[in-house]
Amino acid sequence: MIYVTRRAEFSASHYYHNPELSPEENRRIFGKCNNPHGHGHNYTLEVTVAGDVDSKTGMVLDIKDLKQLVEDEVLQSMDHRFLNKEVPVFSSTLPTTENIAVEIWKRLAQKLPNGKLHRIRLYETPDLYVDYFGEA
Repeated sequence: MIYVTRRAEFSASHYYHNPELSPEENRRIFGKCNNPHGHGHNYTLEVTVAGDVDSKTGMVLDIKDLKQLVEDEVLQSMDHRFLNKEVPVFSSTLPTTENIAVEIWKRLAQKLPNGKLHRIRLYETPDLYVDYFGEA
């Protein structure tokens, strides 16, 4: 089994607000992340695909295909966006790093031309990242 990882970067803004909580609870739990005007991050995304090497191509998948899939399914809809307002799923789901990683998995898992999605790693800052390996 070979693991191939493609890295991409994008910037997005968001805020955390749970309508089921009071304004005070939202401020207490989420702090400055509860600012309704949002705040931004420069994210680094790593998409890892697992598979066997194709005997004809010598590759698990053509990395250009993976790059285009990430561009089409993730970057076009999330890069330089206010996630809560511009990405429909995040109008009803908090756009935490964890939930963004899950959403990216959902967008990519069934659309890979070859191999199987193994991991989504999403860095929110250089020293904070989330790994998502799909549903158990």
